[in-house]
Amino acid sequence: MTAPALLPLSGRRIPPLNLGPPSFPHHRATLRLSEKFILLLILSAFITLCFGAFFFLPDSSKHKRFDLGLEDVLIPHVDAHKGAKNPEGFLIHGPDEHRHREEEERLRNKIRADHEKALEEAKEKLKKSREEIRAEIQTEKNKVVQEMKIKEKKPLPPVPIPNLSGINGGDPEDDDIRKKREKIKEMMKHAWDNYRIYGWGHNELRPIAKKGHSTNIFGSSQMGATIVDALDTLYIMGLHDEFRDGQKWIEDSLDFSVNSEVSVFEVNIRFIGGLLAAYYLSGEEIFKIKAVQLAEKLLPAFNTPTGIPWAMVNLKSGVGRNWGWASAGSSILAEFGTLHMEFVHLSYLTGDPVYYKKVMHIRRLLQKMDRPNGLYPNYLNPRTGRWGQYHTSVGGLGDSFYEYLLKAWLMSDKTDLEARNMYDDAIEAIEKHLIKKSHGGLTFIGEWKNGHLEKKMGHLACFAGGMFALGADGSRNKAGHYLELGAEIARTCHESYDRTALKLGPESFKFDGAVEAVAVRQAEKYYILRPEVIETYWYLWRFTHDPRYRQWGWEAALAIEKYCRVSGGFSGVKDVYSSTPAHDDVQQSFFLAETLKYLYLLFSGDDLLPLDHWVFNTEAHPLPVLHLANTTLSGNPAVR
Repeated sequence: MTAPALLPLSGRRIPPLNLGPPSFPHHRATLRLSEKFILLLILSAFITLCFGAFFFLPDSSKHKRFDLGLEDVLIPHVDAHKGAKNPEGFLIHGPDEHRHREEEERLRNKIRADHEKALEEAKEKLKKSREEIRAEIQTEKNKVVQEMKIKEKKPLPPVPIPNLSGINGGDPEDDDIRKKREKIKEMMKHAWDNYRIYGWGHNELRPIAKKGHSTNIFGSSQMGATIVDALDTLYIMGLHDEFRDGQKWIEDSLDFSVNSEVSVFEVNIRFIGGLLAAYYLSGEEIFKIKAVQLAEKLLPAFNTPTGIPWAMVNLKSGVGRNWGWASAGSSILAEFGTLHMEFVHLSYLTGDPVYYKKVMHIRRLLQKMDRPNGLYPNYLNPRTGRWGQYHTSVGGLGDSFYEYLLKAWLMSDKTDLEARNMYDDAIEAIEKHLIKKSHGGLTFIGEWKNGHLEKKMGHLACFAGGMFALGADGSRNKAGHYLELGAEIARTCHESYDRTALKLGPESFKFDGAVEAVAVRQAEKYYILRPEVIETYWYLWRFTHDPRYRQWGWEAALAIEKYCRVSGGFSGVKDVYSSTPAHDDVQQSFFLAETLKYLYLLFSGDDLLPLDHWVFNTEAHPLPVLHLANTTLSGNPAVR
């Protein structure tokens, strides 16, 4: 288990010395002597601690590191000759024992000398006045701040960048389709411009109240979630002035050294995914640097007995915990299972295998576990490594885990066969136990709860139509079957939209008796600008070019424009079955990242972000396929 990452010096809260005037003047001399004595003790204790740590801490050079064996594939720019491996796959460390003892003795002598020198310096320092000590402390603080700024701007090592295709273009030949695409672009500008005016720097926007908005997934800090989430959409739409505004805010204001508890999953898919996509599209180094800075802050979340990360982590302290509502203190399958794409790219771009190893450890653990009926439960306890409640869903709590198994295979240029096999096994179990056909002929995906099927499908599960289509090629001799299954799910989800007053889909819908594809409970009738149905339309359009998917997507775009657009942006609605709905007054960041991006792509040509070159993360941020033969540095073994 990896030790918690050390906080940068700029993030530490060091209690200041009490250098102000004493409360009681007649104790002035006594207090001055006491302060100096205490300071001397602290300095002496600290130096002694460092001196002792050298002898008593384990020698890390003797530790063997288990090698997963794929770094040379995923990180081809790392020098493979820096450490030799024995046949068991462990690193071999070279110096013999005699030289090792000589080195230890030399270091002991050096530490003794440094210890004595530090004590002398401490004695001299205590002879100085309060004002001199205060000035020196301020000088040291300024020095640390400057060092941290230099460290943050330090460029990352050069990496083999894949040849990127289809960043621009996609202009449709048909005039009607071109006008529809321009309308989607205008909707994006309306959403962005109002956020720019009323919510700039806040995570999200309240378009009716015309002020910033945030939720607990982003913690207590204003991290500009909408800016980061929207960058790649702005770029592919050609809104470059807006893109540059977002880039400048990120350069000047995006700070992860904050005392804020955030969702590891949400920050990964929105921030790291968004920053990586912006980097690949634009080539601007700042986005890669910020992505790596944030990723380092997330690593302490993995410090659990099993290596399954906590759901939340404090960006400053590194302390993690799980959601209070989760079964038996468990982590969530869709959260810890939706890190692979971003973490593989982090290792690829930095040359540091730590990110890759974290997600591969999760995969290895899951492979060893029993799965009831071949299904993955949604809850896993990070302390015990045992499943929580036996609840399986392709909607909320489970959805993107399956998506990332498939996309890990696609992103690896279809070389990660282990991920593909895990995906195929999972989908076969899902089809056997969760996918059913209603009395009215609608195919739906239910939820497995404690041994029985609940005939309810969530809006979130509607993404699966696109996933089945995306995974059809390469399936176990069932390509036609899965493409058809994807089309059936798309039809069901379209019906959930078509059977409402607003032609917008509810959060979830039932298949009980005469009720089909309709929400029953009031708490399930809302629409919060979600993208999953439009996402499935886009994938089905790309694979079939059936005009119905563009027609259905345009119906959804018109409904969003009519019922969700307000003067200050776009808002979700509380009841899709009411012809005069109330608004929830939230413009979600994913509306700009996903919903409008998928609509824009739906009315674009296939040459814009082609699927044989790009894989979209679960927040619709495009990351390039790692075609190893197309990388550019000579250090890549594929090139050699």
